[in-house]
Amino acid sequence: PNKKQFYVAVDPDQGNKATELKICSVRRPHMRAFHYSWWCFFIAFFIWFSIAPLLPEVRETLKLSKQDIWTTNIVAVTGDIFMRFVFGAVCDKFGARLPMGFVLIAASIPTAMTGLVNSLTGLIFLRLFIGIAGSSFVMCQCWSTRMFSKDIVGIANGLVGGWGNVGGGVTQIVMGTFLFPLFRDIFYDGDSEKAWRTVCVVPAVVAFTTALIVVNTSEDCPDGNYRQLKKLGRMPQISASASFRGASVDFNTWLLYIQYGCCFGVELTMNNSATSYFVEEYQLSTESAAAIASIFGFMNIFARGLGGFTSDKFMDRFGMRGRIFWQMTTLILEGVCIALFASVNTLWAAILLLTVFSVFVQAAEGSTYGIVPYVNPSAPGAVAGIVGAGGPSGAVAFGFGFRELSNVKHAYYLMSALVIFSGFLGFFIKIKGHAGILFGRNDDEEDRLTLATPDMMKDVEVDEEDEEPNNKD
Repeated sequence: PNKKQFYVAVDPDQGNKATELKICSVRRPHMRAFHYSWWCFFIAFFIWFSIAPLLPEVRETLKLSKQDIWTTNIVAVTGDIFMRFVFGAVCDKFGARLPMGFVLIAASIPTAMTGLVNSLTGLIFLRLFIGIAGSSFVMCQCWSTRMFSKDIVGIANGLVGGWGNVGGGVTQIVMGTFLFPLFRDIFYDGDSEKAWRTVCVVPAVVAFTTALIVVNTSEDCPDGNYRQLKKLGRMPQISASASFRGASVDFNTWLLYIQYGCCFGVELTMNNSATSYFVEEYQLSTESAAAIASIFGFMNIFARGLGGFTSDKFMDRFGMRGRIFWQMTTLILEGVCIALFASVNTLWAAILLLTVFSVFVQAAEGSTYGIVPYVNPSAPGAVAGIVGAGGPSGAVAFGFGFRELSNVKHAYYLMSALVIFSGFLGFFIKIKGHAGILFGRNDDEEDRLTLATPDMMKDVEVDEEDEEPNNKD
């Protein structure tokens, strides 16, 4: 085999990370990893919330209360918190590819077993185990960070995260508006219970199949797979525990943890509650409410990527201070829009404000992960995992508000206030070598340094026939 250059432009000083995005390409390793990252997260998000648009039917069948449903919503994201902490450091040690495959397979099994639920306890445990799917976000962001340079990492992370999050909108449409009515009206002659008990098998099969394909047709990083590189002595052994410690002692990690809880945590809360909210507040059918609720997720097609792209541009113009300012702006505007959404009483206004505030929610998510790779370049996975855990942590906190407050609008006002407060925490973010809003200064030498990467091969071998890296395990 001959030595070939990568399909995209790369920076050898950053471990051959790509300095450009070629969205229409699926060539290995960079663009293959890019598309697999968002697709895996999309499928994971889909199965994670596949039951959400069906909850009005599940509630009726199992004779559950509103509080019971919110208990299951809280549990659905609780397990994800712990797994995100774990998988961040795991990705630093093993790469994102194998953990991603494991999570999809593990979550697909309980998803396929949805129809066996006969009690509140069963529903709680089912959603707890399906919740592992949410931790795929950590692998999604780690994989992208490992493949793309600091100059475009904001938009790269924003796009893969955003397109993956679209799964939250698609599952509302596909499960609530298409598959559920199809199973009920065509396969089971109007039997709603049989329909919701069997329809989740479809996304479970898709997730399991996706995992097998991804693990066997992609690479961990630009120069190959971690196991092979370690065998060749081209990559140092990394301690997962040391990686986690390095990330956890940085104050910036926890500030971003809180801020991410106030954007992605809001999105998770809306994915769980939006369909039920429109059914109860505006007396819509499950199918119509699910279609409206899907708007929130569909904004991810562009909004999270826009947040990351704008963060990159602000970095070019104003340095890290620009990234932080943009982060604060999106969070504060998000909080204001949540309060407005809860204040309106007409359907058209609610739909309009749902659309607007979802844009700011997802832009804030993209902005957050434009900052994350700079916090601790030697432990990017651990930082991504801890910050990512803020999302489900926020969802749990907001979920208790929705569960305990009798007036759902008051729960929205509480969520709005917390989000606005989190925005002002940006004043205290100070990344080493970069000026923050109030503290620190730019270190010219530090600014010239690239995000740390292990010393690896500068070239990889490829077969002339398919021009793909010959670095499989």
